[in-house]
Parts: sequence; structure tokens; C-alpha cells
Amino acid sequence: MPTPNLPAIRARRPAWNKGRIVGQKRPLLPKHLWAIRVRLEIAEKHRDPALFNLAIDSKLRGCDLVKLKVADVFAAGQIKERASITQSKTQKPVRFEVTDGTRKSLLR
Repeated sequence: MPTPNLPAIRARRPAWNKGRIVGQKRPLLPKHLWAIRVRLEIAEKHRDPALFNLAIDSKLRGCDLVKLKVADVFAAGQIKERASITQSKTQKPVRFEVTDGTRKSLLR
């Protein structure tokens, strides 16, 4: 009696997320923020600390952050205290305050 063709038996791979923390991550602590700021300023790249500080102040998504124009935060020869931008995903306007440290990094 011939044996019927049975489906091939494959070894089961472990799940890609086994043992990993998935989902929403915990927010950065202030000491972590300052560590990142210090490292960016030591590197002496003026654009990176400005974008990082602006991201922390505005809580914008990365795609909205890189679309910012100089005119959005700069007017009449100085940095605005408050800025407004429309989010690309939700099409809702977002107003945010630009702090002193961010203004200094933007002026550089």
C-alpha cells in the first residue's frame, strides 16, 4: 500500500517579537534629553541641535519637522515666540511655543 503525500513538516520559527518590548515606549527622561543635547552640541553641527530642540518643543512628527521653513519660525529679524504649522497627517493646525534654548540654537 503506497503512502499518501503528506504536507511537508516545517520547523516552526520563533516569533520575531518574542522577548522584546513592543508597543508604545516610555517617554525620555530629562537627563536623557540633556545627554542628547550635550552630544549634539559637542559635535558642533548647528542644524542637528536646532532640529532636536524644535522637535521637543513642538512635538511634531518627523515629516512635519523637516518640512518647516525659516519663515515659519523667523519673522521681522528675530525668532518668533510662538509658531503655527499644519500637520500633514491630520491637516490640523498646531501652535507651539519656541523656548529660549531653542531660539539660541536656531540663531546659530
